[in-house]
Amino acid sequence: MNDSARWVGGNRIELLENGEEFFPRVFDAIRQAKREVIIETFILFEDKVGLQLHAAMRAAAQRGVKVDLMVDGFGSPDLSREFIEGLSAVGVKVRVFDPGSRVLGQRLNVFRRMHRKIVVIDGEVAFVGGINYSADHLLDFGPKAKQDYAVALAGPIVAQIHQFVLRAIALGDKGPRWFRRRLQQAPPVTRAAVGEVEAMFVTRDNRRHTNDIERHYLAAIRAARTRIVIANAYFFPGYRIIKELRRAARRGVDVRLILQGEPDMPIVKTAASMLYHHLLHAGVRIYEYCDRPLHAKIALMDDRWTTVGSSNLDPLSLSLNLEANVIARDRAFNQLLWERMDTLMRESCKRIHEADLETGWSGWRLVRSFFIFHFLRWYPSWLGWLPRQVPRLTLAEATDLAEKQRGKTGDNGATQTTEAA
Repeated sequence: MNDSARWVGGNRIELLENGEEFFPRVFDAIRQAKREVIIETFILFEDKVGLQLHAAMRAAAQRGVKVDLMVDGFGSPDLSREFIEGLSAVGVKVRVFDPGSRVLGQRLNVFRRMHRKIVVIDGEVAFVGGINYSADHLLDFGPKAKQDYAVALAGPIVAQIHQFVLRAIALGDKGPRWFRRRLQQAPPVTRAAVGEVEAMFVTRDNRRHTNDIERHYLAAIRAARTRIVIANAYFFPGYRIIKELRRAARRGVDVRLILQGEPDMPIVKTAASMLYHHLLHAGVRIYEYCDRPLHAKIALMDDRWTTVGSSNLDPLSLSLNLEANVIARDRAFNQLLWERMDTLMRESCKRIHEADLETGWSGWRLVRSFFIFHFLRWYPSWLGWLPRQVPRLTLAEATDLAEKQRGKTGDNGATQTTEAA
């Protein structure tokens, strides 16, 4: 779906940190939309953030703007009938990626999720990152508020993102005639240069682009000569990334990882910490972010390369989920991201040293290391054996979607759970 992924110059990119910077920009862009709004998100909750998005989409649709919203059936399971009806009544198209009924109150559609977070306005402005539409991305949520990032984009790269989201809708609806008609009706996007940033839009899916994001990470790590900084919420990458990070550190690159110290799910820290000995021994610096849960999916290499997106470096993102990242080559943006990460490491992180870890090569550590090594080496192949889910979108009808997703649990639509997102 992203055969056109390539470096394109002439763009403008802006870093948006946390919901305080992200939500106002997105909602304002929707309010200013003249023709079209397309939104993809993993999580949409009916809290104060979700209700603001709801109001912005309704207002846009009421003034004649085409509005398409795609949510994931696992990440957004509790949208009420009233919420959906309020959108569909004014013409907003609400689509659910793989909606699944609950069995004994449990959601079983866990794997191969639509994990992307993308907004495209009029084919001219785009937002890509890791921030969902939920109040836990705002600082006033409390100790569990998430630290996260997104980017606002303008310029020729938006054309690639726009075509991608149109194809995602068309392929899911399985309507080639509708697809051609929609592309013909799509307004011409702004292709004139508006800045100096080179950018690339990279996605992963379960068809032809199964490892594109991982390949770009690997290429950048191998090419790095001075600095690598990766801030990642769910860090348990494959063997190849671990190997290249160790090699980079051993050839003198300053390799730093910013990982969760106060995770939203304890297993996240447990999994990542199993790799600490292996990485620290090679000279990789590890910092645990301790203010609150870290939800970032960002990285920088040397003084130009950066990436911001939805993809974690874990088995779900690298081998199962549908993801989207923007990669940029620009010294000013790289420097800005470095300054933000440096501040995070100095003010909000605890550096982990080998002395902080369990010492001694006990029998359990030897066995555990053996299994971790082979799991990291082979899990991409193992996960590939799972059924390959094709894009399947269901147009949400207010009459039955909420009831279908809740099954017979008696859920009143107010339940909100934090997922690995």
